[in-house]
Amino acid sequence: MPLEIERKFLVKLENWNTNIEGIPYRQGYLSINDKNVVRVRVKGTVATITIKSHEIGISRSEHEYEIPIEDADYLMNNLCVNEIIEKTRYKVPYKGKVWDVDEFHGNNNGLWLAEIELDHEEEDVNIPSWAGKEVTGDVKYYNAYLSNNPFHK
Repeated sequence: MPLEIERKFLVKLENWNTNIEGIPYRQGYLSINDKNVVRVRVKGTVATITIKSHEIGISRSEHEYEIPIEDADYLMNNLCVNEIIEKTRYKVPYKGKVWDVDEFHGNNNGLWLAEIELDHEEEDVNIPSWAGKEVTGDVKYYNAYLSNNPFHK
């Protein structure tokens, strides 16, 4: 079973390097319940559908499949249960790992989050200077939550 293990941090913008090119992301949720989350996402020109277990914390099961972009657009425009999340994702190499840094737009404008995927839960991580408070496990920073409860500074 595929397992996603990640830690999540707020981004300290005063230390952030804005010279990195990002990729536009749009994602919506077909289902959010106590057992799972079903997400449809378009990142650049690639679309996926993902089923994640709805667990709080550092690890959860994740199954992701590529789908035609037209199908993703239809699902987002017609079947998603909450607001569509719009963000720009920056891939940032740092000390042997690649961090995903998300700049949110639309209803979540002003929110910046950084995520690092791990090989195992006890893995040591070098934290960059632009990574602020750790929010791993804080549901208010989960994208599924943000789709129904937008971020407010």
